[in-house]
Amino acid sequence: MKITPTSVRNHFTRYIKNILPTIVLAQFACTSLWFAGNAVLPSLIPQFMLEASSLSHLTSAVQLGFILGTLLFAVLAIADRYSPSKVFLVCAVAGAGCNLSLLLAEGLSTLLLSRFLTGFCLAGIYPVGMKIAADYHQKGLGKALGYLVGALVLGTAFPHLLRGLTQDLPWRYVILGTSALAVVGGVALYLLVPDGPYRSKGARPNFSTFFQIFKEKKFRAAAFGYFGHMWELYTLWAYIPVMLALYQVNNSKGQELSFPLWAFAIIAVGAVACVAGGYVSQKVGSARTAFVGLAISMVCCLLSPWLFTLSLPLFLGYLLVWGFTVVMDSPQFSALVAQAAPSQTKGTALTIVNCIGFAITIVSIQFLQGVQVYVKAEYQFMFLAIGPLLGLLSMRRLL
Repeated sequence: MKITPTSVRNHFTRYIKNILPTIVLAQFACTSLWFAGNAVLPSLIPQFMLEASSLSHLTSAVQLGFILGTLLFAVLAIADRYSPSKVFLVCAVAGAGCNLSLLLAEGLSTLLLSRFLTGFCLAGIYPVGMKIAADYHQKGLGKALGYLVGALVLGTAFPHLLRGLTQDLPWRYVILGTSALAVVGGVALYLLVPDGPYRSKGARPNFSTFFQIFKEKKFRAAAFGYFGHMWELYTLWAYIPVMLALYQVNNSKGQELSFPLWAFAIIAVGAVACVAGGYVSQKVGSARTAFVGLAISMVCCLLSPWLFTLSLPLFLGYLLVWGFTVVMDSPQFSALVAQAAPSQTKGTALTIVNCIGFAITIVSIQFLQGVQVYVKAEYQFMFLAIGPLLGLLSMRRLL
């Protein structure tokens, strides 16, 4: 067979197409650890005599672990200095173990520790998965990350589905299932995805990287847009079961809702949005795609007080639209950040931005918990519009 530049290019294209599904499936499997605690919380509350505020605390514990993990990974430039596939494997196995430690919990403190350690391990899964995808795609990164973040969304929603399908079984099955899935995902990625052709091995840790990357205006605009998006995203995801319960209380004569299954559907529809946004970005660009998604989700925040007065079909339809648009922009922000970052610090840049973004989610979650004392439940979710508004303002220079 004669080797020509065209044949080499075609072979490489086919190779890349086979790699991406593996990364996507591994990302889905490992990020199922993220909301495993949230999915079983209704069972944990009576067993450990927890307060209703435990939802915000358990979610914040995972986010805090993720933040400290990403901070450490960024400072030590782990994703740039070492093989990303090996880092992914180690963190997947460790994360599965930390998730299993939830089975040994004896009270709120040990529950929080278990979720914190799981979040710490996720720092070597989500941003490192994006780094691996970026190492395989110089062009079409927005589309590739659309699939990848879609996998994250589906993985985040999966524990709710698992709980909905196993309601008659002990909650421990959800923890066992998500841990096993994470191990399979980590091993599969390690065995099937070598280091990418566009990977630039980073130098030794450079503590000034944090300040250097934010000097670039386009990087700063993309990062700040992402920060606004993160103010809304995880708080909405965490409170979707609360919103379903609130609607059920306000409409007691209505049809009974399966909270886990509808929570899964409302979060999981975002996976479709991420993939669709990836294709749209190829025509109109990542910046415009992210801007439109962020703008629509902001409108959903502002109109949320009327959400609980709607009929059941309209209520669920509204939440599905919100779940679709709230995350459609996420992969495009990641693509914008990756494209604006220097190649030798791309992994570190993605990790730093993720670190700050998830720190914002803790503030948002705790803020919403705090305003419950002063604001009626129906009006609380309007405060989620603060992030998208600021994000849209910062993105103007990208358009």
